[in-house]
Amino acid sequence: MKKLLFFILCLFTGMVSNAQMNNIEFVEYDLDNGLHVILHQDNSTPIVTVSVMYHVGSKNENPNRTGFAHFFEHLLFEGSENIGRGEYSRYVEEAGGTLNANTSYDRTYYYETLPSNQLELGMWLESERMLHAKVDQKGIDTQREVVKEEKRQTMDNRPYGKLLMETMKRAFKVHPYQWSIIGSMDHLNAAQEADYVNFYKKYYVPNNAVLSIAGDIDIEQTKIYVDKYFGSIPPGKGIIERPNIVEPPLTSETIDTVYDNIQLPAVVLGYRIPAQGTPDYYAVTLLGQLLAQGQSSRLHKSMVDEQQKALAVGSFPLPLEDPGLNLAFGITNMGVDPSQLIEGMTLEIERTQNELISDEEFQKLKNQVENTFVSSNSRVAGIAESLANYHMYYGDANLINTELERYLSVTKEDIQRVANKYFTRDNRVVLYYLPQPATP
Repeated sequence: MKKLLFFILCLFTGMVSNAQMNNIEFVEYDLDNGLHVILHQDNSTPIVTVSVMYHVGSKNENPNRTGFAHFFEHLLFEGSENIGRGEYSRYVEEAGGTLNANTSYDRTYYYETLPSNQLELGMWLESERMLHAKVDQKGIDTQREVVKEEKRQTMDNRPYGKLLMETMKRAFKVHPYQWSIIGSMDHLNAAQEADYVNFYKKYYVPNNAVLSIAGDIDIEQTKIYVDKYFGSIPPGKGIIERPNIVEPPLTSETIDTVYDNIQLPAVVLGYRIPAQGTPDYYAVTLLGQLLAQGQSSRLHKSMVDEQQKALAVGSFPLPLEDPGLNLAFGITNMGVDPSQLIEGMTLEIERTQNELISDEEFQKLKNQVENTFVSSNSRVAGIAESLANYHMYYGDANLINTELERYLSVTKEDIQRVANKYFTRDNRVVLYYLPQPATP
């Protein structure tokens, strides 16, 4: 009990890592089976995060079997040959830790944060997930119902829950980003046990993964544990295909309407943008902050405060491995025609195309991005995930120390340039998201 209370205290007091922009040191290497290992030692508090990131997301799925990557986020908590069904979470919780997982269009991520004397437990659990996971009909049937309920709660019955899905399938016609991460329930129902087994054997293998461990560890001892728990896992035998589909450019504005069970209309402006990590992506990110980060942002001041056309607005780029989308959106105020909000948002975006931002606004953007970096790496859990992300997407884990320079090198002229290059009417999807009409 004392161990658990101390661990919880550490989490809530934020004592997991220094918040300053100190250089984050780490070692990295590959095992013979292809597993990439990254280790970061921080002995300031007795906490450790053990994580595994698999380079598989919804974009890797068969178009007739969508939802598999997200489904496996759930299924791989079912247990293994050596872990009883439903026991995975119990091991972590009884050791005083927490665990979770998430899936994106491009990757799936699992992690445990534990007292550091439970390091081996976390490594054993992740090695079991990688080598001996239970992928059988009983677990499939159980998790299929879990996923269906999640879809009902997060999409079907949540106001504006389908907004992203409806936008993406209009912005992409050939690229796998067109379908939602949660996928099709019909596809999951139609899949056979063999389909799930084959997906597991293909993607959840050491040569398609990054093991990232951060916290109160001894590097040399942890290397011994890594070899003990992961060194004997065989690499995957099949070829891991990466989608090479290139989405044709938009040549004209796409306008459509979706009706949903909502009270107030919403609007979406989806602009096609370059992939994360490209020079223009950093400028697009700062443009999104200029438009919609905080109550002093341009869209909030003009649409919410001054013109009162919207209750809420936002704009942000989706961080995707392939060229993706920037979402600008707003929920209309009572009695406001959605087309008025669209035009008002468009005029505000066009202002960034026609004039440079002020020095004061530019400095605020720099402060915001620096604060984001400090926050994301203020805990060992954030450091473990950042290291894995940087290696998987860019092949350079040291970007955890240097990527901030890429943001800070963006100029006011760059922001104006990307606004003119990508945020045009011919390069966007306009979505009216409206309340369902009243029936007689």
